[in-house]
Amino acid sequence: MKIRHHLSDKLLMAYSAGALPEAFSLVVATHISLCDECRARLASYDAVGGAVLEDTPDVAMSSGSLAATMKLIRERAAADVGPSPRAPEPTALGMTETVLPAPVREYVGGDIDAVRWRPLGGGVRQAILPTAKDARVRLLHIPAGVAVPDHGHRGTELTQVLRGAFRDEHDRFGPGDIEIATEDTHHTPVAEPGEDCICLAATDAPLRFNALLPRIAQPFFRI
Repeated sequence: MKIRHHLSDKLLMAYSAGALPEAFSLVVATHISLCDECRARLASYDAVGGAVLEDTPDVAMSSGSLAATMKLIRERAAADVGPSPRAPEPTALGMTETVLPAPVREYVGGDIDAVRWRPLGGGVRQAILPTAKDARVRLLHIPAGVAVPDHGHRGTELTQVLRGAFRDEHDRFGPGDIEIATEDTHHTPVAEPGEDCICLAATDAPLRFNALLPRIAQPFFRI
């Protein structure tokens, strides 16, 4: 996998510091699971953060801090108990194919066959994943050759390509690539012919569509 588009230093530092919304953290973790270069850069920021903590003066904690922390850990562990993720279906050759990276599979509860897709129109489908409400993250399935309606952004959008590829007015984004769109970005992503495009996309604000129909449908699809 040849990755051409990587995470910015700002995103990696925020991820290392635990300062990103959950939806953005999932996209960053997914990219890191695929990209050796960004994983190495993250390790350097983690090392710097560790050195800073070592030089930070100790702070007294309340007597109940340990008990409260252990209680939160037990509650989180109990909430995470559920059915085991479903294994990928065998292919025609008797092999199994993994489409979703491990961070995404944990949210889906399995691989691509476990995704609960919802139609958006034009053959495009989405599946919104459960995260904190400060940002949203969704899987997108865009048929080969199909365009997403042209739009701008009211905030930041991170789009991680998992399979296939898409092009817009700015560049081409293939498997492993991540596109970082800001309020200055206006584009019309089009899935390349030959293979459907599957992406993981996180947004912290609604998109800004130009056409009337996408604007009308926007509240129903939560985009």
